[in-house]
Amino acid sequence: MVKVTFQDIGSIDYKQCWDYQEVLLNKAVDIKMMNRNLPEDQQLIPENHLLFCEHPHVYTLGKSGDEKHLLVNDKWLEKMNATYYKINRGGDITYHGPGQLVGYPVFDLDQFFNDIHKYLRLLEESVINMLHTYGISSERIPGLTGVWLDAGNPLKARKICAYGVRCSRWVTMHGFALNVNTNLDYFNYIVPCGITDKAVTSMQKELGREVDMEEVKLRMLTAMSDAFSCTITQSSITPYNTII
Repeated sequence: MVKVTFQDIGSIDYKQCWDYQEVLLNKAVDIKMMNRNLPEDQQLIPENHLLFCEHPHVYTLGKSGDEKHLLVNDKWLEKMNATYYKINRGGDITYHGPGQLVGYPVFDLDQFFNDIHKYLRLLEESVINMLHTYGISSERIPGLTGVWLDAGNPLKARKICAYGVRCSRWVTMHGFALNVNTNLDYFNYIVPCGITDKAVTSMQKELGREVDMEEVKLRMLTAMSDAFSCTITQSSITPYNTII
């Protein structure tokens, strides 16, 4: 089975974590480029990483997004104690903040499969299966990346998990944002994912109670291990010692 190293980084500034992902991705890409000039028995296997974290209030706009989907100006962002970044993932605008579980897989897909669409579907499947353990029924909407509740009812459909990824030489970064105990009011200041006619929700809202984040993380690790047929092992490295 493919091996994945897991780090729970906790609460971390968005840009700092973005830089860390870039370091991990570039290291994997460098190894793959070096392998081209080596005999097979001397080639190295790039490491696969999975990062879990939460971010302080931040809005991020993907490279294909529309800046008009941020509905407030810099003064409002400052008042809300929020930051804003244009980033290099796919997708439109989304929000990250406390109470949201953000997952960043830095996977060498050459070790799994060479299919970015399958990769996204398995990320969705992981969350769908994890939510099922809480009695929350969720699904996909054809043509819209993400995990949804009441997907078949246009008047009630609401997103609980958003996705946006980047892939370079089959190495991934960025990932998913699952609303666990998220303050959903922050979504009122954007057009989430550029979709105007559907709401957002959280596990807390659906269950009517605060949800244990540590329990969600453990269940997500199991769901991702099953979906990707990989072995996920806790890193022995203190994350902050490796972040630039």
